[in-house]
Amino acid sequence: MEFIQPTAWDEALAARAAHPGSMPIAGGTDVMVDLNFDRSRPEAIIDLTRVGELREWGEEDGVVRIGAGVTYARVIAELGDRLPGLAMASRTIGSPQIRNRGTVGGNLGAASPAGDSHPPLVAAHAEIELASEGSVRRVPAREFYVGPKRSVLAGDELIAAILVAPARGPEQFSKIGTRNAMVIAACSFALAIDPVLRRVGTGIGSAGPTPLAAAEAESFLEGVLSEDEGWDSSAPLAPTALDRFGELVAAAARPIDDVRSTAAYRREALRVLARRTLSWARGAG
Repeated sequence: MEFIQPTAWDEALAARAAHPGSMPIAGGTDVMVDLNFDRSRPEAIIDLTRVGELREWGEEDGVVRIGAGVTYARVIAELGDRLPGLAMASRTIGSPQIRNRGTVGGNLGAASPAGDSHPPLVAAHAEIELASEGSVRRVPAREFYVGPKRSVLAGDELIAAILVAPARGPEQFSKIGTRNAMVIAACSFALAIDPVLRRVGTGIGSAGPTPLAAAEAESFLEGVLSEDEGWDSSAPLAPTALDRFGELVAAAARPIDDVRSTAAYRREALRVLARRTLSWARGAG
């Protein structure tokens, strides 16, 4: 197995084009586990840790551009005010050591349905920037995942960045697992309410073959908030609206029974998580 360590972005793209069967590595929190257990044996490893461009973030035309190599710890420390939903999810990931090594781009590359950063990116209508030699394309997060641990990423492409609009309204994230820390989610849920665009975003994790959005729940809540100037208020919603939102989120899930949970439990947990996050977003304790 060949080990390639580029120091510039163009070198990384050239290496990827020359080795389409290669495995990019940044934090290594997923890749090294698979290698150690012999679950994966790629023809080459492309180490991206020395590519400085991937560790940068900034704002472009009102959108936050996060390099694929930005760690969860930096999202928490540096982007919590701009992207609170993603920061909340990042706080739940692994241990401090994992958060210091793991990257948002790496989580996307793994494309696990249980990845904690996926639901807030889906809820916030983020875009993923993919690059190859000579071309760049941007894919909505909602279209990035195509199956369990599979994405639209082509064999000659690398994830360059994640583009997300700064939060213009409340964002929330919550997950449930077998314990409170260092756990793969049994299910998770993210909510983003944008009073400027009059748009609600949702993201469901670990309850389907890919991260999911609850489109009917989004439309329902947009209708509720359009009544009585609800977009411009933080007043608590009626219990019936909270309940219906939770039911629609649970109905959007496509869970299975596995070692972490049953499908029935996941649906019920999502109903509760959706109701709670919406209540929190509206200022209720």
